[in-house]
Amino acid sequence: MIELVSESKCVECNLCVSVCPTNVFDRGEHGIPVIARQSDCQTCFMCELYCPADALYVAADAEGPTAVSEALLDEQGLLGGYREKVGWGKGRKPVAEHPYMYELAKRTAIG
Repeated sequence: MIELVSESKCVECNLCVSVCPTNVFDRGEHGIPVIARQSDCQTCFMCELYCPADALYVAADAEGPTAVSEALLDEQGLLGGYREKVGWGKGRKPVAEHPYMYELAKRTAIG
């Protein structure tokens, strides 16, 4: 479930507002998106994936809100963590290039 929009990292592009399939965000008065309907979040991670500034955090728990601290998330590298793991963003390695994916493809190949 979406938990946090970092006001200090957000670049006010509002891509999260545009890509959210359940309309969780509203455009904020000062350009920073606001989590307006958190309970509507489907934990699809689209907002976190598309955020070019790694300013969002989506918790894996889809059942309810999780108490989070921006300082702790930042310290643990969890802001934009899903985007980083998928390999989106400048200088990141796409997951498809990870050696594990090659080994997985070999093990699951037919024929």
